[in-house]
Amino acid sequence: MARELQVTPKDTRPLTLRDVSEASGVSEMTVSRVLRNRGDVSAATREKVLRAAKTLGYVPNKIAGALASQRVNLVAVIIPSMSNLVFPEVMTGINRVLEQTELQPVVGLTDYLPEKEEKVLFEMLSWRPSGVIIAGLEHSDASRAMLRTAGIPVVEIMDTDGTPIDTMVGISHRRAGREMGRAILAAGHRRIGFLGTGLGLDHRARKRFEGFTEALAKGGVEVADQEFYSGGSALAKGREMTMAMMARSPDLDFLYYSNDLIGAGGLLWMIEQGYDIPDKVGMAGFNGVRLLQGLPRKLATIDSCREEIGRRAAQIVADRLTGDTKDGPKVELTPTIAFGDTLKQP
Repeated sequence: MARELQVTPKDTRPLTLRDVSEASGVSEMTVSRVLRNRGDVSAATREKVLRAAKTLGYVPNKIAGALASQRVNLVAVIIPSMSNLVFPEVMTGINRVLEQTELQPVVGLTDYLPEKEEKVLFEMLSWRPSGVIIAGLEHSDASRAMLRTAGIPVVEIMDTDGTPIDTMVGISHRRAGREMGRAILAAGHRRIGFLGTGLGLDHRARKRFEGFTEALAKGGVEVADQEFYSGGSALAKGREMTMAMMARSPDLDFLYYSNDLIGAGGLLWMIEQGYDIPDKVGMAGFNGVRLLQGLPRKLATIDSCREEIGRRAAQIVADRLTGDTKDGPKVELTPTIAFGDTLKQP
């Protein structure tokens, strides 16, 4: 006969299958089948067991099961930051796919530091996850070695300018930079300033800059002025950098920002100062951040396909675990330019 189990605040022992068995009046073996979703169990019995487990607050010990399978139903997601608005959208895409499976994402942050990525990767792989989704293609030798020998699906995301360890999903940042450079030249601009984050550790920003300057060079134009920053509020930095650049180079006719947030700060300052945008000075950023659609004017940008990247990466992991390998080693998405109110369309 089922009994009601009373757990007092002082009772800190872990709950067991026996507790659920006694509370539901069902054998431990049947409880185990229900909680592992295995075996033929009637709907009424299943409901009884699940109701008892929920009432008790019982959480199964997945480590015990992992000892036999060598894997837990976790997907390690390793990204540089959650304060950058780009990565929460990537996580949204990942979660929308994994929530339809038994897999759960677990996030580790690297702050763009290779040594921190090594540490995070080591700790996460020690839990034997079912897959890894990791930002970027550039890793230390130690990280690459760990990823190569992990024996699980590894999806490198955000970038396709390189060779993946296993599979990559993203956009070509060099192509995105080239396309923006061509659009700026087509709009008639020739005195162009670049404002961005430091390019040493942000490999994707560096690749966009390389593609951008390549496109300008083919049009016989060089970047007339540059300003870089690291740390601090992106909006505030965008204002400060724009003010400094326009004081230093007042004849500039276009400002290209490495991301939308500093571009938004710059745009607000330019509007306050009464600049004629885009006829006298054009502006553009990168990422297509939806949060900034409420600005007084829409900043020209390129959508970096963040949520779709997350969805495609998570789907690859989920499919590979069921034996589906329809995607090849490279999944390249195509971003598009949104001209907004700050870049004239050719």
